Amino acid sequence: MTGRDKSGSNGSPEPNEVPGLARRRFLQLSAAAAAAPALTAIGGAVTRASVTSAGGTRAASVRAIPELDTTIDAMLQEATIADLQAAMGSGRLTSRALVEAYLQRIRFLDDQGPTLRSIIETNPDARSIAETLDEERRAGDVRGPLHGIPVLLKDNIDTNDELQTAAGSLALVGTPATRDATVAARLRRAGAVILGKANLSEWANFRSFHSSSGWSGRGGQVLNPYALDRNPCGSSSGSAAAVAANLVAVSLGTETDGSIVCPSSTCGVVGIKPTVGLTSRAGVIPIAHTQDTVGPHGRTVADAATVLGALVGPDPRDPMTQKSAGRFYADYRPFLDPDGLRGARIGVARQGVSGYSEETDAVFEQAIRAMRDAGATIIDPADIPTIDEIGTGESEIIVLVYEFKRDLNAYLDTRTGVPIGSLADAIRFNEDHRREELRWFGQEWFELTQADPFSRADYRAARARARQIGRRDGIDAILELHGLDALVAPTGSPAWSTDLINGDLFLGASSSPAAIAGYPLINVPAGHAFGLPLGITFMGTAWSEPTLIGLASGFEAVTQARQKPTFRETVGSTTNEVSPVVASSVLRRPTRAPVVTGL
Repeated sequence: MTGRDKSGSNGSPEPNEVPGLARRRFLQLSAAAAAAPALTAIGGAVTRASVTSAGGTRAASVRAIPELDTTIDAMLQEATIADLQAAMGSGRLTSRALVEAYLQRIRFLDDQGPTLRSIIETNPDARSIAETLDEERRAGDVRGPLHGIPVLLKDNIDTNDELQTAAGSLALVGTPATRDATVAARLRRAGAVILGKANLSEWANFRSFHSSSGWSGRGGQVLNPYALDRNPCGSSSGSAAAVAANLVAVSLGTETDGSIVCPSSTCGVVGIKPTVGLTSRAGVIPIAHTQDTVGPHGRTVADAATVLGALVGPDPRDPMTQKSAGRFYADYRPFLDPDGLRGARIGVARQGVSGYSEETDAVFEQAIRAMRDAGATIIDPADIPTIDEIGTGESEIIVLVYEFKRDLNAYLDTRTGVPIGSLADAIRFNEDHRREELRWFGQEWFELTQADPFSRADYRAARARARQIGRRDGIDAILELHGLDALVAPTGSPAWSTDLINGDLFLGASSSPAAIAGYPLINVPAGHAFGLPLGITFMGTAWSEPTLIGLASGFEAVTQARQKPTFRETVGSTTNEVSPVVASSVLRRPTRAPVVTGL
């Protein structure tokens, strides 16, 4: 079941405080009352000539669609939440028209034309949900800044509707979840329209040692909207790619180690990875409760911050969220500051998180100069003292492997009417459906985890060590040594060529220190190399999201590095004609050490 053949409806919302709109500059938006008819007329210009293989790669070339130049589509380009709210508040736009416009754009860009495959399924009930929210607005009841705003959810976040929640795997396709994830319920309560489920690296990239980020059995391979033969990074690949391509303004992703910030970097969007415990993981298909967290993607820091405010707060279903009491904000927009870099003390992390890509390093140096010019005091270098040990991944791997089997089996106990009920069942399912699930790469993480190679004593020692080298002796140590507000580091390399046979060509990243510490990160677009986006990561201590949002918004304001994608065939291409995605080799490397990133 890989098509968009399921619908969605409202689940059981949970209360969450959502304040009124803040002041924000607005784009001049055109009237949108005739959005649906205008977009329908585009359909005759679309030609689809692709043949898709079981793996989701293109087996024949596709002629790209013409530029969507109607009034409503032009309005959608780079529109922020505030822009859309301004248009709806003035009566120039309705939520129903907005949903229709995004669904049209998804059909013409995600299903056809460039065929991004960033979205697995859309919600046919989104229109009726939007109409209900429009009626509320006409009656003078606006719930907050997300009222009527469509949001995509990663396909590992439960929704109590007809949408599947399957982590991209055919093994979980069947009866939908019987209860909303807490974050989904809170979005509904805030007035958001759940538009559909985003594609991802299957099982959040914790299945194979040499997977291709962005591939799933349900959805095929997500393409990078900046160069279609390049990888979007994982595992929240579709969540970031869809926002980058203006298929939706905002989305939700999840991160265990890099899966929000890495796709944000390669797809040229903002991603906020919150402190573990700030957002609930209840109803989210897990990797490991010590490191898992849910966070937003947006094209601006303001949009990501707006969504974050709707997600936060203690949740009885997730005990770790109790630590956030007194530390969360129902509105993070007051921390936005275009002059947020002035007077800040920012440390530059270099050792172990840079030097793997000349292109990345060049953009990073430009970013440091921009921060200094904007009034920040730069301490360079400000290396994390424990980075060498963190880089080995030894403690982190023990924690993830030990927790995954237990956390996944506990989650599967909440699901009925699906083919599997345990990790062992998932392994057998994949073996029984090798062509659909194991054609391109295996399930080494699954098999290792099922073998349960580490004792409880091993796990407890590794978890304690990971926390020590990530927190007290790591990030906190360097922040305190220099009196820093935050650290900055390059997020990752330019997007690599997608290779389903050999897997990801991973060069380096900076997410692991915060991953094992459970600390927050924000990726912001910083520049480009050969037209491919590159991001910078702002890193802080626990519950420092307000500080990081101020710094990230200040950086965004002075650099304005975000550029709209043009769906090029490949790097260097100046046309939109799409060619097949070609694997770089037909030989699988016989052995390969696992890399813990993009999870």
